[in-house]
Amino acid sequence: MDNKSSLSTEANAIAIEKPDLGTNATQEDIFYKGFVDHAGIEAAAIDPVAEKKLLRKIDIHLIPILWLLFLCAFIDRINIGNARIQGLEEDLGMAGNDYNIALFTFFITYILFEVPSNILLKKLRPSVFLSSIIAIWGCITIGMGCTQSFSGLVACRALIGFFEAGFFPGCIYLISMYYKRHELQWRVNLFFCASIIAGAFSGLLAYAIAHMDGIQGYAGWRWIFIIEGIATVVIAVGSYFIIPDWPHTAKFLTEDERSMLSRRLALDVERATMNHWDKHTAWRCFGDIKIYLGTFMYMGIVQTGYATSFFTPTILKQLGWTSVRAQVMSIPIFIVATILALCTALLTDRLKHRFAFIVTGCCISTIGYAILLNMIHVPVGARYFALFLITGGGYIAQPVVIVWLSNNVSGHYKRGVSSAMQIGFGNIGGIVASVVYLPTQAPRYPLGFGMGLGFLWMCVGCAVVFLLFLMRENKLRDAGKRNDRLQLPTEVQNNLGDEHPSFRFSY
Repeated sequence: MDNKSSLSTEANAIAIEKPDLGTNATQEDIFYKGFVDHAGIEAAAIDPVAEKKLLRKIDIHLIPILWLLFLCAFIDRINIGNARIQGLEEDLGMAGNDYNIALFTFFITYILFEVPSNILLKKLRPSVFLSSIIAIWGCITIGMGCTQSFSGLVACRALIGFFEAGFFPGCIYLISMYYKRHELQWRVNLFFCASIIAGAFSGLLAYAIAHMDGIQGYAGWRWIFIIEGIATVVIAVGSYFIIPDWPHTAKFLTEDERSMLSRRLALDVERATMNHWDKHTAWRCFGDIKIYLGTFMYMGIVQTGYATSFFTPTILKQLGWTSVRAQVMSIPIFIVATILALCTALLTDRLKHRFAFIVTGCCISTIGYAILLNMIHVPVGARYFALFLITGGGYIAQPVVIVWLSNNVSGHYKRGVSSAMQIGFGNIGGIVASVVYLPTQAPRYPLGFGMGLGFLWMCVGCAVVFLLFLMRENKLRDAGKRNDRLQLPTEVQNNLGDEHPSFRFSY
């Protein structure tokens, strides 16, 4: 039997009985609930060859385009660090903490609009929502290259934060709707690596674009924003035709493939679905301690991620190198971090374990911070190596933190809320990174490096509490201590998400 026949047979099998989700159920509800519980189809009925082919097809259609878009997003977010050492501050008359203020304003709108953006995304097609906000912030990036004042720069940064707010959590949300829990880390890391390699691309592009200084009367730093903004707009327009929509409407999937995807996802979370929003759903989302622990874990580790993205060019220049050499020397740091993140993704999915990788990454970064906190006693080469440790260790842990929370929440609504809250409020760490590297403390930055170290270990502390909570819950469920929830009405049981007694948490 060929793959197509196999898929057709399975589609017929699961059509025996659709789940009863009530009179208001939509096709989306039916898709995410799955048919496994009601049709009695076992996991063994899924043809492994056809399943592998389906995964490969999803990978090709979903990950590359989101990777490219995230690369544009992060370059547009951090290129201000490259522009700074090419004359941004001098030309706009910036002084004192003005640069920190420009960084800070991005996060105000970025954080405030994360959750509303993810709620809006659920009501729209991802292809429409994502391509639109990307094109708009690309235009604003061009505006940053044309601004004539510090206030104009701040306004542009705030607007970019507003339009970028829905992008990253929206992408994580979209990816999580296509894969089983322990297939997720590799895909998220591939996607997330765009933000790491953006540091290298940003340095490389800034090095090349800096040579345009004076063309058409524009300084080199202006061309950094203008050219990278134009590229973002062009890519965004093309992405409208490529970005996949939700699995139940994605055009690249056939009906047979959609049916198989629905079943395999339902098998992964068993009965732990959450596809209806009511006051009980809101409480299960906003009252879940896991989401808050995940948010503080992310806040702790993302502080390091933003610090290295915004300040690496500055730190390298203060090692005594020229602006151009500093741009070039930043590239290997982010390439090594990318390799470490990808290797981590392979290992953590293969071992089906997250916690140890988070702690390992934080320990590596800790060594780097310790070196820089004692920089007057170490040579320039050691300080440069410390940036490899801080950046590499941070990017070992950061994507794992995101996926670990996603692995341990279940249900369409809860995944959307958890990803938006974790990434939105977690980006308070970005605000901290923006304001603790004070010009008056250069080049030693004791406050900046000290806060980075402290936030790292806040991440570790929350990870330990998160682990202990998950272990305790699994033991209680294994002992039947949560089976009282099975006495609830069927419609309530079908909307418990990860609170369903059949759900088991992963470490």
